Amino acid sequence: MNAKSSPKKIKDKKAIPADEILDNEVDFTRPELYINRYLSLLEFNLRVLSQAEDTELPLLERLKFLLIFSGNMDEFFEIRLAGLQRDILFNQARPEADGMHPSDVLKIIGERCHQAIDRQYNLLNNEMFPALAAENIHFLSREQWNPDQVQWIKTYFRQQVAPVLTPIGLDLAHPFPKLVNKSLNFLVALEGKDAFGRQLGLAVVPAPKSLPRFVALPNELCQDGAENYIFLSSIIHYHASSLFPGMKSSGCYQFRITRNSDLFLDEEKVEDLSAALKGELFARGYGEEVRLEIAENMPDHMKDFLLGKFGLKETQLYRVRGPVNLSRMMSLLDIDRPNLKFTPFKPRLPAPVKRKDNTFEAISQQDILLNHPYESFAPVVNFLRQAAQDPDVVAIKQTLYRSGSKSEIMDLLMEAARNGKEVTVIVELRARFDEASNIEIASRLQEAGVIVVYGIVGYKTHSKMILVVRREGQKLKRYVHLGTGNYHAGNARLYSDYSLITAQDGVTEDVHKIFQELTGMGRAAKLREIHHAPFTLHPKLLGLIERERDNAIAGKPAKVFLKTNSLTEPKIIQALYQASQAGVEVRLIVRGMCCLRPGIKGVSENIEVRSIVGRFLEHTRVYYFHNRDNAEIFCSSADLMERNLFRRVETCFPILDPKLKKRVLKEGLEVFFEDNVQAWILQSDGSYIKVERKEGDEPYLAQDILLEALSK
Repeated sequence: MNAKSSPKKIKDKKAIPADEILDNEVDFTRPELYINRYLSLLEFNLRVLSQAEDTELPLLERLKFLLIFSGNMDEFFEIRLAGLQRDILFNQARPEADGMHPSDVLKIIGERCHQAIDRQYNLLNNEMFPALAAENIHFLSREQWNPDQVQWIKTYFRQQVAPVLTPIGLDLAHPFPKLVNKSLNFLVALEGKDAFGRQLGLAVVPAPKSLPRFVALPNELCQDGAENYIFLSSIIHYHASSLFPGMKSSGCYQFRITRNSDLFLDEEKVEDLSAALKGELFARGYGEEVRLEIAENMPDHMKDFLLGKFGLKETQLYRVRGPVNLSRMMSLLDIDRPNLKFTPFKPRLPAPVKRKDNTFEAISQQDILLNHPYESFAPVVNFLRQAAQDPDVVAIKQTLYRSGSKSEIMDLLMEAARNGKEVTVIVELRARFDEASNIEIASRLQEAGVIVVYGIVGYKTHSKMILVVRREGQKLKRYVHLGTGNYHAGNARLYSDYSLITAQDGVTEDVHKIFQELTGMGRAAKLREIHHAPFTLHPKLLGLIERERDNAIAGKPAKVFLKTNSLTEPKIIQALYQASQAGVEVRLIVRGMCCLRPGIKGVSENIEVRSIVGRFLEHTRVYYFHNRDNAEIFCSSADLMERNLFRRVETCFPILDPKLKKRVLKEGLEVFFEDNVQAWILQSDGSYIKVERKEGDEPYLAQDILLEALSK
């Protein structure tokens, strides 16, 4: 299906006769049926970069997407590509379902990454900086400094920069330093001799992370109300000679090394996971080198010197025309220029919690569904606050994957423990890049009297659950929160996620059993309503897809709508192919990686895959099955990936209330099927094409529709 086609055309596909399906079985292991996961993830990053190129977006929002792309690419190199390189080095790499040899994948990635980085810096220099300048926001190069500015910068360097710099001359007694991952550094060419008579030639100047990567000039040094900024790299470059008294700098060039940042920990061989992780976190900054970024004008002999020191090839070198660490420009987005940003909004408080002072009373009367960020995350925090302060609450249990070390959620858990409640928290220490924060969280919770558990060895606890046990009369009643996103209030303003707060017996009993699994030992629990990984979720999803296939073969309407961050698990993909063959309407919203290849004749003609990239990060996981007009809808913490379905503890919970079912279908799926502004359609060759509006069609932007409908 091409991008200009109406999405509704997929409903007109005819079912393949049942005897044809049975007589002409397709070999679903054929490599041509799959898209490489690394290349698919790279395609997602390019869709983010395309947002930065969209001139219809406010300027600072475009800049934000550019910086997000930079951060995404950093992670792509230090995790994905680094892991692939490591597997190839140790002969552990195996072709995935797409059949491409890992070394071929690595070569293609290198070519596309060079193109993407060139595109990024061309956008920054040729469009972004001039557009900012037109708005009186200037990044001044050294050639643009006037005498007064030069004097201020000299003072700033002397007082704020020079005292924390450690220039390192390179000789036999001063070997090339071990530089930390993604740190800003300078390679300086020197002329003359130092105080000891050494003719060094080269020196390295690391820039500490404590230094800001750009500084604002004071207002009195700016004309006509301009906001003027100077990059730290320009300041250090200008003063390079002063770092080596009596010598002269004949060249100063920034560079940055990216290292493998994945953690390698054999959990079955460590006695204390927290202590072992602390050691690994230090080592993370000094893993194997995977990428070298250098200033565009660095001479070849200096470039060759760095490549030799890091043991890298030319293909792993990236010459950039601008700062090598763009992500550190994020603080610029805090400037007070509302005309250059999205219109602010206030998340809505839903009626059920607005009308009731007592959260438990509101939940007892009906399930509460929250669609973040359009609806406020405050009811989740209030639910925990009332539990912490209510004398009738006897126990609280919660999972924490990412929450932030300074969060109200954590403060409330500690308050609950101090109030004498039995508080148990499952802290997932191995949440990537949040390990240090989570170790701190675990320590503080333990000091407050909270029972802290690190989950199951070999399985990350990725489910999002709160269980509150409250004494009501002579009975104990359970209340639960289940979510698709993390307990991080900041993310709840930026990510789209669902929260369900309920007191339904089947669901609350299931959550109780899952917590027993996480803290105790025994067989997998038999659950009534919730499906959970690594036990029942995968077979349940396969069964639900197969049921729709059987309905289609029987001539009944059949639909599978799935919204997820990633789709890579082969069995799920194969089940969707078989459903498509039978005539099931399969519509997928996959924000990131997707290994399913749509539009293949006789296999996936009835499948549409779209990706939404917009103001908010689409993070919800919603699974809809038509079920002969008796629809079943689930929300989940799990993506459709091998790691989520087999190596994590995940929950997939049903939406049981009929009214809430309709809401999730409309707000979580259908509105995005109609998006003709921020939707991208996956093509059979693995590329994406942005949906184009037909002549006369009004723009239909799903996220704006939801903002209008839910936040006002």
